[in-house]
Amino acid sequence: MKARNFALLGALALALPAVPALAQEVTFKIAHFLPSAAPTQQKVLQPWCDELKKESAGRIACQFYPAMQLGGTPAQLADQVKNGVADIVWTAPGYSAGRFPAIEAFELPFMVKDSSSSSKALWQYYQQHAQQEFAAYKVLAFHTDGGQAVHTSNKPVAELKDFSGLKLRTSTRVGAKTLQALGGAPVAMPPAQVTEAIAKGVVDGSLGAWELVYPTKLSEVTKFHMQPEAGSAYPTATILMVLMNKKKYDGLPADLKALLDKTTGEAMVARLGAVFDAEAAETKKRIAAQGNKITTLNAAQIAALRKATDAVDAEWAAEVSKKGLDGKKLMTAARALAGTEK
Repeated sequence: MKARNFALLGALALALPAVPALAQEVTFKIAHFLPSAAPTQQKVLQPWCDELKKESAGRIACQFYPAMQLGGTPAQLADQVKNGVADIVWTAPGYSAGRFPAIEAFELPFMVKDSSSSSKALWQYYQQHAQQEFAAYKVLAFHTDGGQAVHTSNKPVAELKDFSGLKLRTSTRVGAKTLQALGGAPVAMPPAQVTEAIAKGVVDGSLGAWELVYPTKLSEVTKFHMQPEAGSAYPTATILMVLMNKKKYDGLPADLKALLDKTTGEAMVARLGAVFDAEAAETKKRIAAQGNKITTLNAAQIAALRKATDAVDAEWAAEVSKKGLDGKKLMTAARALAGTEK
């Protein structure tokens, strides 16, 4: 009797259609250094996660950890994603000074005019010249902040002499060298500390992208802002990147890998560039409306600043050449792609 029952069950099993295994589900832990209200999370990474969830039929979800909620400092984000503390991070290579020398070329003086064009150029530069130093990661995107304006509390900056002795927060070592060449005094600190430092008079202001002004509340402690005229490059810029833990990516099923590949790379670079440029335009309108003064430098004023920073290019090329890279070649390639040859 038992044998007959087992035979019947076996026959039924063969007759039933095959049932697919349950679809794999994954949650990406995404960390970054700004508050959750920052445009990068709200207008790029969150919509991207929504797209992943929809396109994967709910198999991919995201959990955000903004403002360093996983602990550590912004400089440690690259290690957090490499070691699997986070699955994906948005951070700046310049926060880990000297660790990613080839990519630094796009932070050289007067390299970046805006985010869209420079981010596209940066992505091409990465593919041609800097893949090796990011071999430990799955790189999802590179972009620039569109260029750093000068934001000051009490002293307007309109020409080279106005930088003399000016203490400004800088985000990268190349930015610090640029400010020194202009006569200023660079002070390194995380974005979250900048507003308080300005309020207390520790620094006179900050070099920073327009996109940062409201998320970090620079708008509450600065009255003066300086930018180059439209179409001209900014004194310095910050490179930013979206990195993924390589093992996390490699462990995904083929269809989810394909979905990530389709929605990152050039697609994400373009989205980031467009958002940063739109935020810059909107921020400048808001800043002017609240009564702050925006000074726009003309070609002659910019030329004086560029001349003062010529030595930064040569110094950078020599430094990275000591690390086995052709600094002059990298610098020339970056300027050609960015359209900012000197």
